[in-house]
Order: sequence, then C-alpha cells, then structure tokens
Amino acid sequence: MNTVITNFNQLDPNGNYTYADYLLWQFKERVELIKGKIFKMSPAPSRKHQDISWRLTREIDKTFSETSCKMYAAPFDIRLINHLVSTTDNKIISVVQPDLCVICDISKLDDKGCLGAPDLIIEILSPGNSNREMNIKFDLYQENGVKEYWIVNPSDETVYIYVLKNDKYIGLKPATNGTLLKSPTFENLNFPVKNIFDV
Repeated sequence: MNTVITNFNQLDPNGNYTYADYLLWQFKERVELIKGKIFKMSPAPSRKHQDISWRLTREIDKTFSETSCKMYAAPFDIRLINHLVSTTDNKIISVVQPDLCVICDISKLDDKGCLGAPDLIIEILSPGNSNREMNIKFDLYQENGVKEYWIVNPSDETVYIYVLKNDKYIGLKPATNGTLLKSPTFENLNFPVKNIFDV
C-alpha cells in the first residue's frame, strides 16, 4: 500500500510515479508528473507573470464566458491519458498544471480537475521553465492531442501559437506587440497583443 509523502526529498528523482502516487504527496512544493518523472515547479511566479496571466484571463473570458467551455488557471490538474487502456489513477503517468487552459468537452471535468486533453493550453515562460515549456511540454501536448498551444514569452512580448494538424503542431507567425493575436481554432478569440503585455 502506498504511503503519504510529506517531504519532497522522500521522493526518488529518478523514480517513476503515477497519479495514484501524486495524490499522496502532501508537501508544500508544487510538482508536475510528465511520463512518470517528477518536475519541480518554479517558486511563485513573478508579478509580471501574474499580470500577464490575469490580462490573458480577461481577454479569453470575453470569448468563452457565454459558451459551455470552461477556463481554468493554475494550480489545476490536467491528467493526460493518451494511449491509455485504463484511466485508473495508477495508470496515469502525466499530470500537469498549465498557467491557463480551456476545456470545451465538459465531460472531461471532475472534482480532481480534467481527465484528458484541453482544447487550449497556455504556458507563460519564466526564467526557470523555458526548456520545459518549449520542449518537454510541447511534445507532451502534441502527443495528447491538445488542439492549440500558446507559449507566451514576456521577455520579447511575443505569443507563439501552435495548432494541431494531422497529429503534429504547426507553428503560426508569432504574435508580437503591436499585432492582433488570432486563434486558428476559436474564430472569436482575437485581441491586440499589447492588451496582455502593456503592464
């Protein structure tokens, strides 16, 4: 029987874990589980990161507030289940907490979060997480069928948009400050990029 873990250092950094293990972790650090491996999340995001997240939330809410789609901000658990025969807790090996996500198939929602791929995931880069968002999560979200993935880079005030076509992400022209961001998946989701970066 699995035991409750109260200190992050009790975990084996080279071990393989499942969502069933994750549910027993009661330490203060926030972690994500990607293909069974533990990824410790950065300390609390900077004020600029939080400002951008809040402004994105306001812009996106304008599109989805009158629809059945739901938007969530971190910390909110997304359990990715692509190719799993069973979705029991001890079979799920990827649990992520993106900065923002939109889920339009509400049957994926339960009291624990989301079981399956959201329609839109947005990650805001921080100094300690760029590699994870640009490489590891890019591959993970592509493999799991996340329809649209935005990587927001505060340092160059750019939003990189990737849309899933034939199971592969296609990168669009970056949305930079001074241009209009347009979602290829959601026709009503568009706004000036300056609305999120002029903080």
